[in-house]
Amino acid sequence: MASLLDKVQTLIKANLHALVDSALQANSMAVIDQYIRDVENNLDALEDAAATVGGQVKTLQRKRDDYVKQQQELDHNIDLFLGQGKEDLARAAQSKLNSIKSTAETYAAQLDREQKEYQSLLDARLKLQAKLSTIKQQREEMSALLDLARAKEITNKTIKSLDDLSGAGDTDVARMAESIRTRLDKASAESEISASGLDQQMDETLGRGELDAQLEERKRRLGLSQSQSQGN
Repeated sequence: MASLLDKVQTLIKANLHALVDSALQANSMAVIDQYIRDVENNLDALEDAAATVGGQVKTLQRKRDDYVKQQQELDHNIDLFLGQGKEDLARAAQSKLNSIKSTAETYAAQLDREQKEYQSLLDARLKLQAKLSTIKQQREEMSALLDLARAKEITNKTIKSLDDLSGAGDTDVARMAESIRTRLDKASAESEISASGLDQQMDETLGRGELDAQLEERKRRLGLSQSQSQGN
């Protein structure tokens, strides 16, 4: 369980801006797609672990409640036995009560540990889901940025070819090359404007994802998420 939480924490702490930069520098979405696969796989494992621990919590709660009920009954019986002068029965009941109380305390301690682990798993699940949602929202934008980068590379190669034509000494060819270069300059400027807009949108979305995760965590602590879901 500890190793799973360690992996999940590593994914939660991943710098999405750094992942985006790596994808752009490598001219490939592979690093982003791998991160998404890792998150989805660990999210599945996390949900399975949370279900297992959540089941253990319910079992411990049921056993603890059963022993508490037995304690109450024995405590009542001891008073009755003493009132009836049946000290032998009261002594035996007291001995059994002591044993049951010890067992109940053991279950209560186990329950406390399991509840804390269960909550840790739920918290990690919430944060990992927020991270996954954020990076998925950005994948299309990042793909568009890569397309722009590839188009820019093609444009640069075309301009070099035009430079070669301009130096060929033919006036008509030079004029045609300059006309094409002008069109390419405009297209390049449009691409840069689009890329700038995508960069800003990406930064805003990444920031919004982090803020949403923080707000969800705060609502969980305040009990707002649970109350809202019950209200719905």
